[in-house]
Amino acid sequence: MEVRNCKRCNKIFNYLSGPIVCIECKEAEEKSFMRIKEYLYENPKATMQEISTECDISVTLIEKYIREGRLEIASASFSLTCISCGRPITTGSFCNSCAGDLKEGVGKGSGIKYYMHNEPKKGDQKKK
Repeated sequence: MEVRNCKRCNKIFNYLSGPIVCIECKEAEEKSFMRIKEYLYENPKATMQEISTECDISVTLIEKYIREGRLEIASASFSLTCISCGRPITTGSFCNSCAGDLKEGVGKGSGIKYYMHNEPKKGDQKKK
């Protein structure tokens, strides 16, 4: 276990893994996420600015949740773009095409084969 400073509040804490954020800031971020989720449940067409204003949460944090795939954009008033090609997307960092190219490229380069959720892996099939 190592000691680090929280990237949000600069408090010293015991770091285990994941984002370099203390437990208090991680819990505060999770509460913010839940406020956004509840607001969007009642206002599914809300814009980023409306969400930010009504929930008192920065647009940057909302964008972070979208990039992480935790939120999806339903409003046409805000456009998120693929970080590779610039196409409009509703969640994550890559469009489906670039994500597929990335998986294919990594698979070829590393010898790793990617499988769809319902596609059985070789050797996982039941023997008759």
